[in-house]
Amino acid sequence: MGEVQVQALRGVDLDLLPGEFVVLLGPSGSGKSTLLNILGGLDAPSSGTVRYAGQELHLDNDASMTQYRRAHIGFVFQFYNLIPSLTARENVALVTEIADKPMTPEEALSLVGLGQRMDHFPTQMSGGEQQRVAIARAVAKRPQVLLCDEPTGALDVQTGVLVLEVIARVNQELGTTTVVITHNAVIAEMADRVIYFGDGVVARIERNAHKKPAAELRW
Repeated sequence: MGEVQVQALRGVDLDLLPGEFVVLLGPSGSGKSTLLNILGGLDAPSSGTVRYAGQELHLDNDASMTQYRRAHIGFVFQFYNLIPSLTARENVALVTEIADKPMTPEEALSLVGLGQRMDHFPTQMSGGEQQRVAIARAVAKRPQVLLCDEPTGALDVQTGVLVLEVIARVNQELGTTTVVITHNAVIAEMADRVIYFGDGVVARIERNAHKKPAAELRW
């Protein structure tokens, strides 16, 4: 940034295991979102490597990274990024039409508990329902990795629990490696592993032997 150098991440060395549920926990500016964007092929690090299924990713090749994101990665963001002129079914179909072996939009929406809301537009849905549509869209292509950046940040507590239950269901039923960024330490109780960030470095990693279902979380 001009004469100012900002080190978003410094010396992060991390393995994610197939099917695990990982929470990235830390204050704003600690590097969590940068790491998530690198894992998802949205950003390229200034040094270092990223490997997926044992193969090094070509981070400087736009076509290769587009194919990586399309084939393997699902994204869920804090704000739902739904197209307002399309129904829930049509928003999910945008992904299923370009995936190799997708679920149908109906299957994906049923998985997140919206089987009766498929033909509703985003403006006819609550925030939690819109976020569940966004999750359905992300998982409809059956991604091996689901990356969630503050998926409950714009929701009230009760609705946030419903959304977390959906993410946990996707992790358990599809075996999707799931990474969730949050500021909320309570959500860490759901995880297999919790990775604590501070100042662009991994401060510590904790394995959770007694993880809780979302319904038992208390904010």
